[in-house]
Amino acid sequence: MGNNSKQHVADLTKTKDNKPYVRPRNVNLAIKITQEERDMIERRMAQSGMTTIRAFIVKMAVDGRVIHVELESVREMVRLLSNATSNINQISKRTNETGNLYARDVEALRGHIEDIWGQAKEILQKLSKL
Repeated sequence: MGNNSKQHVADLTKTKDNKPYVRPRNVNLAIKITQEERDMIERRMAQSGMTTIRAFIVKMAVDGRVIHVELESVREMVRLLSNATSNINQISKRTNETGNLYARDVEALRGHIEDIWGQAKEILQKLSKL
C-alpha cells in the first residue's frame, strides 16, 4: 500500500501499468447518526470483513443497493388467494350437501387460479429486476 501505512485498501485502484493509484479524498461529508445506527453500521461492517467505518460507508454508498419493495402486488395476490379460498370452501360445502360438483364451480376456480398465477408472474418479474 505504498509508503503510507495508513492508506486503506478501498482507496486503491490500479493504473494501466498495474501500479497502485490512490484516489484523492478531498471532499468532507459529515452526518449525524444515533448510537443505535452506529452500532448497526459496526455490526454490518464486521459481517462484511471491512476494518474501517469510512471504507465500509464509502463502499456501501457507492456500490450498495437500495431496494424499494412495492407491496401492492403482494397485497393483490393475498386478496386473490383469499377469494379463491372462500370459493373452494363454498364449493366444498355445496358438494358435501348435494353430492354434486358443478361445472360452473370448477370454471370459477380455474379463473381464480389463472388470476393468482398471473399475479405471481407479475411479482416474479418485478423481483427479477432487483
